[in-house]
Amino acid sequence: MYNRWKIIPKADEDKIAKLSAELNQLNPRLTNILIQRGIDTFEKAKDYFRPDWSQVHDPFLMKDMDVAVERLQKAIKAEEKILIYGDYDVDGTTSVALVYSFLNEFYQQLDYYIPDRYSEGYGISFEGIDYADDNDISLIIALDCGIKALDKIAYANEKGIDFIICDHHNPGEEIPNAVAVLDPKRNDCEYPFKELSGCGVGFKLLQAYSQKENIPFEKLEDKLDFLAVSICADIVPIVGENRTLCYFGLEKLNSNPHMGFKAMLEMANFKKKRLTVMDVVFTLAPRINAAGRIESGKKAVELMIADNVDLAKLGGTEIHNQNNDRREIDASITEEALAMIAADNKLKSQKTTVLYKADWHKGVIGIVASRCIESYYRPTIILTESNGKAAGSARSVKGFSIYEAIEQCSDLLTQFGGHKYAAGMTMPIENIPAFQKKFEEVVASTIPKDLLSPEIEIDSEIALTEINKKFYAVLKQFAPFGPANMKPVFICKGVNDRGNSRIVGTNHLKLDIYHRSNRMVAFPAIGFNMSQHFEMIRSGIPFDIIFTIEENEWNGNVTLQLVLKDLRASDPEN
Repeated sequence: MYNRWKIIPKADEDKIAKLSAELNQLNPRLTNILIQRGIDTFEKAKDYFRPDWSQVHDPFLMKDMDVAVERLQKAIKAEEKILIYGDYDVDGTTSVALVYSFLNEFYQQLDYYIPDRYSEGYGISFEGIDYADDNDISLIIALDCGIKALDKIAYANEKGIDFIICDHHNPGEEIPNAVAVLDPKRNDCEYPFKELSGCGVGFKLLQAYSQKENIPFEKLEDKLDFLAVSICADIVPIVGENRTLCYFGLEKLNSNPHMGFKAMLEMANFKKKRLTVMDVVFTLAPRINAAGRIESGKKAVELMIADNVDLAKLGGTEIHNQNNDRREIDASITEEALAMIAADNKLKSQKTTVLYKADWHKGVIGIVASRCIESYYRPTIILTESNGKAAGSARSVKGFSIYEAIEQCSDLLTQFGGHKYAAGMTMPIENIPAFQKKFEEVVASTIPKDLLSPEIEIDSEIALTEINKKFYAVLKQFAPFGPANMKPVFICKGVNDRGNSRIVGTNHLKLDIYHRSNRMVAFPAIGFNMSQHFEMIRSGIPFDIIFTIEENEWNGNVTLQLVLKDLRASDPEN
């Protein structure tokens, strides 16, 4: 698949020089990247490089927060039973673990509930409300869901059960009639940061409650590893308040994580000294998700709140095995899905992929959609049968809102919800052909052609001679990396390999790269899944590389390594 290379325009030279001087003569390359990311003053740079709790907003700026806290105070004072309700994905289960474990330290009239992915589906369910009713629960705190649950909240109201909704998804035209609806994306909410995760909204509720009840902030700070995992896994922008919360949450995760996280890392044989955002995404998140995909999201919560080493190890082993099962299932279904596309010329030529098979495992169809995009880069929906309907997971390509495209097909759907890049839906099975046709028409008429091939954004051109330990020491402080604050990507043109390039593993490239202007300065480089370039590199022709920089530790030695994102033969005229 051909990647588009896009170099981000360089900032104004005078601005770069001024800010570099103010930042103790910071390397202009790095200053340029800061300005590109909106960090264009000394004060902004200070906040960026030195995250501080003063950067976290007052929770009472959020619409309905005062009402939510009053209702929680009333419930605790009256010793009402409270149900902590969350979705079955990472954001939902970490939200439940955060709120339940915090409140449980001083209040025991608590229970928690995770809906079954298969029998109940996403979000608040009638079954969950019935569970609350059967167990004399009078207050439900819904986390990472609820903003569109108009009928469910009405049903709960009939039963005398109050709801505090803590959500971060886009609301519909009408807000549910709950006691309090906390969602920074509400049109009437003036909270200054709109991109919190669902767990982040739950955190703000606890922050507000702690302020009212004079609970030491350290009690809440101890739960920040739950929040960090949520922020990393839910792919929310790592800027503003999220970046501060993620920074301190990763500190907690690396210094003194909850037993459940520790057990998962041990089972994953994780050896690195420090977890990064990407380590959470690829190591912890799949294991937490596997519980809800294979058995029950409640297992993930049980593990995360475990306060007994033996229980944590037992739960960690169980979830590890479930993750292995999930891998086998999604690999098998991905193979089937790709074969369906390859065998159908019409499907191959379309601007979308919408596939249905009744017996595909509902728990992995979102992963399969992402895998299909790796081979056929276009908005993708994978559907399976669930409770007599077609249930689907949608994934998009960079720059295109799949949520808006699905919304234009809503007349064919039973329900839908999600974000710009990921969504879920259900529809009558008989509507699938009409949906496939309409979704293709909507996307084909609205998606710019260039969005149908992957784009790699390049922050700056750089000479290999500029890369050294001092440069990298500052670059590391740009972390935590994630959406809207990705690890900087560099380009270097006209490089060669020293002659010892080789293929390692199944199809990875290992090489030592130097620039033709200075053969003495060379860097080890790794190109994952890039073996197709081996012959070109061995031919000796110069090539251009785009890459990130990382530390590589081997036998106690730490060196800088280039991680290649793409490469191509140099243009002889440049």
